[in-house]
Amino acid sequence: MSEYKKTALVLGAGGFIGSHMVKRLRSEGYWVRGVDLKYPEFTDTEANEFVQGDLRDVEFVRRVIQYKGEQGNFFNEVPYRYIEPFHEIYQFAADMGGAGFVFTGENDAEIMQNSVTINLNVLEEQRKLNETFHGETKSWTECNRPRLEWQTKIFYSGSACMYPEHNQLDPDNPDCREDSAYPAAPDSEYGWEKLFSERLYLAYSRNHGIPVRIARYHNIFGPEGTWQGGREKAPAAICRKVAYAGNTDTIEVWGDGEQTRSFLFIDECIEATRRLMDSDFIGPVNIGSEEMVTINQLVDTAAKVAGKNIDKNHIDGPLGVRGRNSNNDLIRKELDWDYEMTLEEGILKTYNWIMGEIAKDVVETAATV
Repeated sequence: MSEYKKTALVLGAGGFIGSHMVKRLRSEGYWVRGVDLKYPEFTDTEANEFVQGDLRDVEFVRRVIQYKGEQGNFFNEVPYRYIEPFHEIYQFAADMGGAGFVFTGENDAEIMQNSVTINLNVLEEQRKLNETFHGETKSWTECNRPRLEWQTKIFYSGSACMYPEHNQLDPDNPDCREDSAYPAAPDSEYGWEKLFSERLYLAYSRNHGIPVRIARYHNIFGPEGTWQGGREKAPAAICRKVAYAGNTDTIEVWGDGEQTRSFLFIDECIEATRRLMDSDFIGPVNIGSEEMVTINQLVDTAAKVAGKNIDKNHIDGPLGVRGRNSNNDLIRKELDWDYEMTLEEGILKTYNWIMGEIAKDVVETAATV
């Protein structure tokens, strides 16, 4: 009898949200395999097994979605009768980043090809594995095991970037209800890819019976996320700029700063995602905060928690839509979930963590001099 209540495969486990999901699942008693091109950058993985590999490689995906039980791991060959599908798959793996990476137009083809390839590989290989364990062609007597009573449930992390641009022109009244997605008109190829992949998961669910759950994330932030290098999201970028600035210094802000967004702290995101996976609700559903602020207000919030007076120098830069805010009516109705942490509370935690990372960099730099 296994000591673990369920098994989970977390794809993109080296990234921000994926690494946090690994921690949550382990705390709930899951056996977890994490998969990514890289290990988590800021903390050790808590996965029972972490496999580095490229999910664009279909042969790698075919192997990584197989759970080999307590008889072996990813790297060992075991008799076929010991192989099972995972109970749950969390698909966070994607080519992504902040506005400086997504909205310039320079990375569109790479973003679309990489992310779509990963999603197609995961779904198609899971379909084949399901056919092996649930299909009519299976010779169960050869494996000396009963037909499985469950099928792998797959979570797909979509994005609010798939909402139509024409519903997000007014910064004070953006419309991001789930049923406002059509007629489709995302403002970026990243958004189009997210919309296509969302439909891909729904199609495989309808045509092949794969249980799926789909969320549309709205600007998730918090500690242990990318905070420099060009792929960081707005909260981390602003916290970094404020952290490096002196009192009364000026930091650069893209645009006039009056574009609006809402930002959800990572712990809240993980809780909502787990509730969705444990429910019978397929989605798509928004997972985000309804505390909408301007980017100027975001800067002011970071300055407040830092105890600094910060001025803003507004410059040209990639902006995305004029306004975006989560609408949580559906998730409150279906999952009885709502966010609890204020933006200021989340920014304080994120700012303090980034300050700690900066201090580490200073120590490491001094040690090499």
